Parts: sequence; structure tokens; C-alpha cells
Amino acid sequence: MTSKSAGLAGFSRNFLCGAAAIALFAPVAAFAQDSAEEEVDTSNQGNNIVVTATKREQTLQEVPVAVSVTTAETLERDQIRDIRDLQSVVPSLTVGQRQSSANTGFFIRGFGNGANNAGIEPSVGVFIDGVYRSRTASSISDLPNVQRIEVLRGPQSTLFGKNASAGVISVTTEEPQFDFGGNAELTYGNYDAVVGRAYVTGPLSDMVAVSVGAGINSREGFFQDLGTGNETSNRDRWYARGQVLIDNGTNLSLRVIADYDSIDENCCGVVNVQNGPATAAVIGVGGAVTNPNDPFADVVINNFDSTNDIENWGVSGQLDWDIGDFTFTSITASRTTEAVTFQDSDFSSADLIYPNAQDLEIDTFTQEFRLTGSIGDRVDVLLGAFYINEDVTQSNQLLYGADFRNYANLLVGNLSGGAFVLTPSPLFPSGVPLEQVFSQSFGTNYVGTFFNQGQGFTEAYTLDSEAFSLFGQVDIELVDGLVLTLGGNYTDDSKRFTQEAISSDVFSSIDFDAPQLAPFRGQVLTQGAIAATVGDLLNLGRSATAAEVGAFAAGNPTAFGQVQAGAVAFANANVNNPLANPLNPLRALQFLPPFLGVPNAVEPGTTNDDNFSYSVRLAYDVTPDVNIYASYATGFKASSINLSRDARPSLTDRAAIIAGGLAQPNQTYGSRFAGPEESTVMEVGVKANFDVASFALTVFDQEIEGFQSNIFTGSGFVLANAGSQSTFGVEFEGSLFPTDGLTLSGAVTYLDPTFDSFLLSAQGDISGTTPSGIPEWTVILGAQYEADLGNAMLIPRVNYLWTSEFQLVEGLPSFAVKGPDGSIIDGGPAIAAGLPFTGEQSDLTASLTYEHDSGVSISIWGRNLLDHRTLGTVFDSPAQPGSVSGYPNDPRTYGITGRFRW
Repeated sequence: MTSKSAGLAGFSRNFLCGAAAIALFAPVAAFAQDSAEEEVDTSNQGNNIVVTATKREQTLQEVPVAVSVTTAETLERDQIRDIRDLQSVVPSLTVGQRQSSANTGFFIRGFGNGANNAGIEPSVGVFIDGVYRSRTASSISDLPNVQRIEVLRGPQSTLFGKNASAGVISVTTEEPQFDFGGNAELTYGNYDAVVGRAYVTGPLSDMVAVSVGAGINSREGFFQDLGTGNETSNRDRWYARGQVLIDNGTNLSLRVIADYDSIDENCCGVVNVQNGPATAAVIGVGGAVTNPNDPFADVVINNFDSTNDIENWGVSGQLDWDIGDFTFTSITASRTTEAVTFQDSDFSSADLIYPNAQDLEIDTFTQEFRLTGSIGDRVDVLLGAFYINEDVTQSNQLLYGADFRNYANLLVGNLSGGAFVLTPSPLFPSGVPLEQVFSQSFGTNYVGTFFNQGQGFTEAYTLDSEAFSLFGQVDIELVDGLVLTLGGNYTDDSKRFTQEAISSDVFSSIDFDAPQLAPFRGQVLTQGAIAATVGDLLNLGRSATAAEVGAFAAGNPTAFGQVQAGAVAFANANVNNPLANPLNPLRALQFLPPFLGVPNAVEPGTTNDDNFSYSVRLAYDVTPDVNIYASYATGFKASSINLSRDARPSLTDRAAIIAGGLAQPNQTYGSRFAGPEESTVMEVGVKANFDVASFALTVFDQEIEGFQSNIFTGSGFVLANAGSQSTFGVEFEGSLFPTDGLTLSGAVTYLDPTFDSFLLSAQGDISGTTPSGIPEWTVILGAQYEADLGNAMLIPRVNYLWTSEFQLVEGLPSFAVKGPDGSIIDGGPAIAAGLPFTGEQSDLTASLTYEHDSGVSISIWGRNLLDHRTLGTVFDSPAQPGSVSGYPNDPRTYGITGRFRW
């Protein structure tokens, strides 16, 4: 796909390091001077914003870590409804939605994973009111009365007990108030979007306050489905949330939260971005696919709706008890996610796959204990323990539809150049009918058995995990303004999993290399060698046809005898060579080979990991307004399990599996799980806060060893450890307050990521390449003016996100040249196949808000006002060899919102 020029790519790393060093250590007297004699209320602007990033209340200026804060005001005025929209205002954060409404992936500084693979806990930890949300399906719902969202960049394992190897997204909502109040809002937008939310809070007694919030969010789909006549990528969700706060007014409080949300949507819109040989076969059975030359026509083509029925609910309790100079905190939570999804995974109007279904349940219990406080005037202490117990139960089904047999017959003919068919076809009159050949060779009647409706894959997975962490941090003020921070985290994580699947796909069980097929392979190799040699002798530039071979033999009997002898010799030498098997092109149609379940005699289906992570940081207040810091931190994430049909035994277990008689027909190898991630980051930064400006600058070098790469293949996932992925980066965030009411903001992120070592990726060895989905440059610019109208304010606001061009995928696995065991012989074609697909962002958000002192406000707003269209990612089209599909981004949206606060 074409993209706009990056423009700034010429800046070198040396220049950035030099500029950063100047900014870190140069005098800042120009900012330090008083800009005016009059006092300005700056209590909630710039780096004065109060955050809890270090598990205690501090201003953003005081927190010596790389953290971005999105306030409630920004959430409202930029129409940020859920975490997915955050990337438009938070630098270094990328959010993508794939496969289903529940599948949202978070990436910080280019590090992250998760996607729709329920066996993977994200590298970016999401916490809502202190409760860890272990899967993206449980963290995307609309939230009432959010106070702020903090995004902490880099490993945070010494502050958060669970999986924060790449960073943390922490959402804080308002607790119940002892003053009666509330708010209500109603939004209407294009695509018939309707959003309604209400929130009420108040006291029941001097010690008890409650709050109740609820909301609905509905919208027509962004994409018209020309196959079903319906729409997809719509909104149809609602939530309810209640809280009780018991506070004795002195030293004890208990906050209990119960919530429920429901999603019932068609998602997500997929388009063809490249047609392959399979496209003609789709059309041949009366089907249709979208036009790859116009991926942003906002149309999709399916033969049934891809539905998502998702429910989340949970309850949590937080106890805070002040004991002298210390506070003891206990957070207990139990959560459940249930998701039932159906997807038309062939993304065509032909009835090829029906359905690709998943039934998922996740039950999670977490418990955190924390003790925070001070020892004297110079030491602050945090000690904590975290426990999680989680059960994942998942069943999947992928079945062939009514059109698949005819489609496969055409595709076999196309892939073999007309040499083979499943069953006799007038389109390929010389094609050898494989069902008859295989019946004769194996002595089993295969006629009429390949790719029948209802054949497919039925799967069942379970994952039981348990982990505990002991973590702590101490801040020691060595001298006035100089603070040394030491932190540590010990984690022990164990998992037990099962992977079971039954394949009823007869064709995928045929071993093309079986000795019973040797005579047939020899015959085909002989005929092919004769045709190729005669073509060369006649200078045809191709293999000779049967008629041309016959004519040559009749006119040149001696020469033909020599050709024939050479062809027989070639066939005899290669009849049992898997790489020369003439049936190899048809391996692409063996979608669903038999599956070796786990546990088995070789694979126990268990993992157990433990790790000690630590952090060291030195921060110094150069002046009351300027702070500099340097840190070194490590992070950890335990093994992740591949709960998908692409889970395969490791190559290291191959010999044991064969020796134990466990190998299945067409047994391939890959991975069942990915081992732990271990991250390190070196970081230096400066933060400054003045009356007229504030800024934060960070320079870092981050590396994750064993990064868990999770590649979507269209109907499953390839999960593998990279040897090492590293990123050098520079991040700048700043705000300028030139006059009363006017705020100018800007953020720039430069990232230089590399796979230092990745030998066994889904595309082969990609060591030294750039990881996909990570722009070199990200720029966010914003402006807001609060015009005082006496008893009201008029607030125009604008925000613009731009990124340089970036690669959407490292490659497309189906294009790799593979051996019969699934090992990659040549990954070059896979890497080359992904090169044409790039993305970039150019997202303009704007709003105009009228706020009256009575509590009434009206906003007119728009998102993606430039209607910039790009692809979120691309992947191999399922069951369509050579074709590529992709997810287009959302189009322009706009609307009007009315609010009332009391």
C-alpha cells in the first residue's frame, strides 16, 4: 500500500543523543524566570497533575518515571470512550483491534502482544482501579467517571505484581462521594451513533457513600456487507457499575465495586488486499471477494455475519487502613469473561468455511496486599504481595461449507497447472483424478470423501495458571533533592494446559510422501522431466505439451529414447525426495492435518517459571521546578500458551515423538508455548514544570530477551520466542501556557527497533530486521483555548496524531517455502510478500464545547476528520493460498454530545 513520505527519517541516532543530552543537562534559566507577577492557578495543568503511578499520590513532576496522564477533561473533549482510543493522545502507545470486538492489543514503545490468543497474557499490564485485567477482552468496556488514565512506559514489575514487562495502563475511576451529585450525557453521531451514560453518587450515612453508573453505546456498522446485506464493525454494548464506600473518617476505608458489561456486535470488517490463485476458484463456485485495488470502499463480502457475544462481570474490594505512618492496602477481585464468536474466516460470499467458532470462558481471582509508608523524613517504603489464579476454557470449531468441495477441485487444478483434480472436471480434462489415484494406491475408497461439507477441525483447550509475586520499592533521600530508588520483584508462575483437537478433514490426512504413492510420484516425475526436456530442446521456454512430446518422439526416436532414459533416471533418484514431490503444491490445501494432543508421553503440558526483577533509579531536583533522573530496570513475563489450531510440537521434541510412535500423519512442528520474556531498560530523563510551560524528555534503550511473538495466520496463531528485540528511543512531551486559558501541547517519539536475534519466526530467520507495526516517528500536536464568557466557557480543542510509514507485518507465513515437517527452508518469499503492505496514521480530532456554570455543556466533535484511511494489519487469507486480507481502519466520525452535571 502506498503511504506518505516519512519526511523526518534523516535524523540520526547521534543527533538525537546529542540533542537529548543538551536538553537534559543544559541550564533552564529561561523557563525558570517568572513569566508574570500575577498568580495563575496551575494546580491541574502540566506536570502538576496528581498521579498514583508509584502507588502513592504524587504530582507528575515528582514521579521520576516515563508516564503519560490522560485526564477526565481530555477523555470527554476528545470523545475517548475506551482504552482503544487512547493512542490518539498518548505517545509511544499503539492500540489495535483484530478478529473480534474483544480482541484489542496494546503496544508500548513497540513492545506488546496478546491479540485473540487467550493463552497469552499481554506484555502491557492493564489495571482498572487497581485490579489486574489479564486479557484484553476484559478491559475494553466503556467506563463511567474516569478520573485519569496513566500509561507507564517500560518494565514496572517492582510496582505492579503481574506482567508489566513492557509497561502498564492504569485506569482510575471516581470513588463514591459524600456530597450528592452526578452527571448524564447523550451523544448522537453519524452512522446513527447513540451513546448514553448516567452516573449518580451520594451518601447513605456519615460513613457510607454509594455510586451507580450505567451506559449504552450503539452505532451502525462502518462496512456494508454485500454478501449478507447487513453491516459489520458496528457498536451494540452496555454496562452497569455500582460502588459502595465505607469510610470511618479517620483511618479505615473499604471500597467495593461490582460491574457488568455486554457486547453483541458484528466484527470485524476484513477486505482482500491481494488476490491469489484461489480467487479464481472462489469466483468459479459463484462467490465474490472485495476489490483489492479499493480496500477503503467500506464494503466487505461474507456469506454470514461474524458475530461477537461477550459478557464481562466482576466484583472487587479495596481496604485501606492507616497504621501510624503506614497504610495497609488489600485489593481482592474475582472476574469472569465469556465470549462466543462466529467468524466467516474465508471472507468471501462463497460458503467455504462455516463456521469458525469460538466459545471462551476466563475466570480470574486476584489478591494484592500492599504496605506503604515513610520511615523518618527521608525514606519511603512500599512492600507488596500479589496472587493470581486463573482458569481458561476454550472450544473452537472450523468446518467446511457447502461450496468447499467444488472450490477445492478448482483450486487443485489451478495449483497443479491442470495436472491434477480431485474428481474429473471439464475445466481440466487432462487432470489426473486424485481421489481415484489415492484409492488405488492405499487400498481405501477415497472417492467422494475429500472436503465434504461438515468436515473440519473441532478443538478443546484448557489453561490453569497460578502465580504469586513479592515486590517492593524503597526511596531514600540521600541528601536534599537526591533520591535513590531500589526495587525488586520475585515471581513464581506455573501453568498446566491441555490441547485437544480432532480433524475430520480426510485430504489433510493423506501423506504425499507415503511409499504407497511412490509409483505414482515416479510416473509424474518421469512425465514432467520428459515434457521439460523436450521443451528445452525445442526452445519453447516452457514444458512441452503432450501433443508436442508425441510429435517430437515420432520425429526423433533416438533422441527421445535418450530423453526418456534421462527422465526415468531423474524420477528414480527423486521418487522419495520430499522436496521433489510433484504433489507439493497441494500441501497448501492440507489446512487441517491430524493433531497430536497435549499432554502426551513427551509433552507434559506444564510450565513453571520464576524470576527476580529489580530496578535502580537516581533522581535529583536541580531546582524546585526541574528534576533529572537515570534508571536501570528489568522486567519479566512468564510463559504463554498457544491455544490455537496452529499449536504444534517443538522441533526439539521431534525425535522423541517419532520414537514414541506419537507422530500423526503430516505431522508438523512449531511451538506449543513461548518461554518467558525478560526485559531490561536503561533510561535517563528530565522533567520541568514552570508557570508558562512544562515538559518531560526521556532517552531509553530497552531490550526484551525471548520476546513472545504472536502472529495471526488467518485462522490461528504462530507463537514463538524471539531471541532478542531491542528499541532505542527518545520521547518528548510538553505543554505551553502562553496566555490565560490557552494550552498548546506536543509530543514526539522516535523509535529505532530491531530484532537482534529471531531465528525461528513464522517467516524464518528475520534477525536484523525491523519489527512490524512500529513507526520511527510519532508526533502528537494539540491546542485548547478556554474563552471566559462570564457564566460560561467556550472551549475549542484540536488534536493531531501523525506517524511515519511503518511495515504492517514482518512477512506472510504461507509464502515461505516449507518442508513436509513444517520447518522453513526459505523464508525470503514470506518476507518479500509482506513488503508491499505499509501503514501510517494521520488522525485529526477536534471539538467545540460550551460549558455553563449551571452544569450544562454541549460539545460538537469529530474524530479522524481528515478521513485518513489505512490498514491496521494484513494476514494470509484462510483457505485461499496466495491471497492476502487486511483490517481497514475506522472512517471519519462526528457528532454532538450534551452533558449535565449536578
